[in-house]
Amino acid sequence: MLKHNISYDVIGVMSGTSLDGIDLALCKLTKKNNWTFKIKKSKTIVYSSYWKNKLSDLHKKNKSEIIKTDLEFGNYIGHKIIEFIGNDKADLIASHGHTIFHSPEKKMTLQIGNGKKISEITKITTVNDFRILDISLNGQGAPLVPVGDLLLFQQYKYCLNLGGFANISIKDKNNIIAYDICPANIILNKIAEKIHLKYDDNGNLAKNGKLIEKLFHDLNFLDFHNMKAPKSLSREWVENKFLPVFNLYLNNPVNDLLHTICEYIAFQISLNIENGSVLITGGGALNKHLIERIKHHCTANIIIPSKEIINFKEALIFGLLGILRLKNEINTLKSVTGANKNSSGGIIHKV
Repeated sequence: MLKHNISYDVIGVMSGTSLDGIDLALCKLTKKNNWTFKIKKSKTIVYSSYWKNKLSDLHKKNKSEIIKTDLEFGNYIGHKIIEFIGNDKADLIASHGHTIFHSPEKKMTLQIGNGKKISEITKITTVNDFRILDISLNGQGAPLVPVGDLLLFQQYKYCLNLGGFANISIKDKNNIIAYDICPANIILNKIAEKIHLKYDDNGNLAKNGKLIEKLFHDLNFLDFHNMKAPKSLSREWVENKFLPVFNLYLNNPVNDLLHTICEYIAFQISLNIENGSVLITGGGALNKHLIERIKHHCTANIIIPSKEIINFKEALIFGLLGILRLKNEINTLKSVTGANKNSSGGIIHKV
């Protein structure tokens, strides 16, 4: 039984705002004095156009359509996990799901990918809905990854994730704070799609672009950047605050738009980093031009890990969050989310 083990084989499941696909990571997590990990195998299930369109438009649909899609997506994830796991075994599945709504100020958050359906299909205990408890405790419900940064990546002062959004965790002795900095791939990929590309490979297009100074200036003066942490970003914020500014410049060349957004991301990151080591993960870590611009603006020691850690760190950490939830140990920190207290978030679906 799981509770007698000191090692746990867990499948972490992550679907991010940039709609790249579902990241699956089968990890061995071991607790002795400290937590250690090994990613045994990993895979990204790239979304078909059916799922990409369905997930990107779902927030506009009615309640019954959302409920139906939650079950359908849970069914899809469950069957993909069965294909992925093959003859291997897992004690637990921990699934972040895909965020449809995230408005903590309205006490609303919804990540679809029905956990009960996943557990029924895979016959493996599943934990999902990690955010709702923290929201009920007046927290932001995000970010959740910093607990993993504290327990698995303690050697780095900063952990910077360049996914749909750029977010950072900052360690100070045994404390940690974390927050979102700015949009990243959610905008960069949107620009690349204008010329029928999924993304700007290595940032080559951005590298050959020019700075649109007025756009750079306007984005840096968005209200969010003056807010104190804890703070988090969402698709709603992009639509309501970011795009009304950005869309005024859509007639500019794609290279220049990509160049300017990379410069904006790098500059905003530099305002949040002093000296120390910075571990960079997420899809943006593979954007060579963006990394060069971050290095240009920052004096800190920038570390780019293996591709497996770049791509699957969040799935790995959700695996850990699932284990902590099963053990009823803290997996959400009030210092990060601004909640009334620390908590152990997630709904457990036993087989």
